[in-house]
Amino acid sequence: MTITRFALFEGTITSGEAAEFRTAILREVLPKWQAFPCALAVRICFSNERDTGAPEIPLILAITYPSREAVDIALASPERAAAKAATDAVLARYFKGRIHHHITEANEWIA
Repeated sequence: MTITRFALFEGTITSGEAAEFRTAILREVLPKWQAFPCALAVRICFSNERDTGAPEIPLILAITYPSREAVDIALASPERAAAKAATDAVLARYFKGRIHHHITEANEWIA
């Protein structure tokens, strides 16, 4: 079993700038997230579609760790502070909304 911390970016991207937002996340922020100590995997998911009436979530970040303790190490790290600064800079240019986090236990059955 692994632990995954999700960040759901709920809100809107500046009209007509979705491609620029995605590029900025991948170039400016992803390398910072990949540098988190103890991270086993970093997944960036950009939303293409949603159910009618569902909230708009243009980005979901999922970082997987070997344990809950590893999450705490990453959250207290200077790498996380650098990632937060990079994230804030991109969001200021392209995003209006809120981010909420969820920590989950993953149980996988791969077909």
